[in-house]
Amino acid sequence: MSRDVSNRKLRAGIVGGGQGSFIGAVHRVAVALDGEAELVAGAMSSDPARAEASAKAWYLPRSYGSFAEMAKAEASRPDGIDFVMITTPNHMHFPVAKAFLEQGIHVVSDKPMTFSLEEAQELVTLVERSKLVYALTHNYTGYPAVRQARQMVRNGELGEIRKVLAEYIQDWLMEPQEKTGNKQASWRTDPQRSGIAGCVGDIGTHAENLLEFITGLKITSLSADLSTFVEGRALDDDANMLLRLENGGKGLLTCSQIAAGEENALSLRVYGSKAGLEWHQQEPNTLIFKQPGHPVQLLRTNQGYMSDESKALSRTPPGHPEGFFEAFANIYRLAFADIRRVESGQQAQGGYPTVYDGLRGMLFITRAVESSRQGGAWIDMKL
Repeated sequence: MSRDVSNRKLRAGIVGGGQGSFIGAVHRVAVALDGEAELVAGAMSSDPARAEASAKAWYLPRSYGSFAEMAKAEASRPDGIDFVMITTPNHMHFPVAKAFLEQGIHVVSDKPMTFSLEEAQELVTLVERSKLVYALTHNYTGYPAVRQARQMVRNGELGEIRKVLAEYIQDWLMEPQEKTGNKQASWRTDPQRSGIAGCVGDIGTHAENLLEFITGLKITSLSADLSTFVEGRALDDDANMLLRLENGGKGLLTCSQIAAGEENALSLRVYGSKAGLEWHQQEPNTLIFKQPGHPVQLLRTNQGYMSDESKALSRTPPGHPEGFFEAFANIYRLAFADIRRVESGQQAQGGYPTVYDGLRGMLFITRAVESSRQGGAWIDMKL
């Protein structure tokens, strides 16, 4: 059932993101940043009392005790939601997405896309069948400097890509936080809620997604060594991988949540036959461009020399810091535009991570675990 969304704010719902959730609050801010959508309904916890308390704290008009109840009820209302935000632990991403897609409601979900590769494949089929918008919040693709890097690679300014170094390292799980009542640590280290991987699924997928997004190259095979350094932990908290790219280029990917002293160090370095570039998430407004025999150039967001795509996602004048929330909101802005297009009978244009990027992420997780279990054997990134 199509909706007329041409002259009003989009109506949003949220599943998960209740009291104690970090990512739920991020989604709420990102949705509201451009004034294009308002949050009106939620099933914010599997505990009905907690869900109700969370909804009241956010002043939501409607609260539900379960996502299944919410999907059916909102689909039947003339003022029902246009899209749902999924901010639950990993094991709930697929059933929630399925429930809302089957009710004709667009989906924006946190990553990784599903609990398993099999669920990811089924979700691709559901999205294709429904013709609805499905956006995955790999939010780092929303940074203007990342868009500039991708455009420079596309323009051939780096030449043929030869080597890529992707790194995402943190220290927040270097101690057994899951044993101290830390809710975020508890589910991320639990195989029943996180899936077959810990660190690789939580942050390694961001590094994989950023690598493929900027270079435009698929990882064709990998050799992985996953480790668990904290005693008693069931899932990996550190990983190191060798990558082969589809053009013959090579890559290194490392992710860790036990790297002492590191906060949220996501970095990408790309080296081609003509030049190299690097980007660091903790200094997101700067893109470093390096040509042999020339001074290093620091390219800064929203300057006149940046690409149109980069400038379109810049929200503040040059020199004014912008970052995590704004990048998240850029994913939503692009998804909102497609929701409006689809509801008016037009084709979606994308520009944000989709169900196919989510499938790549789940394939990456699965193959990395397989490789590590086989002593670092090279495993093809094929379905």
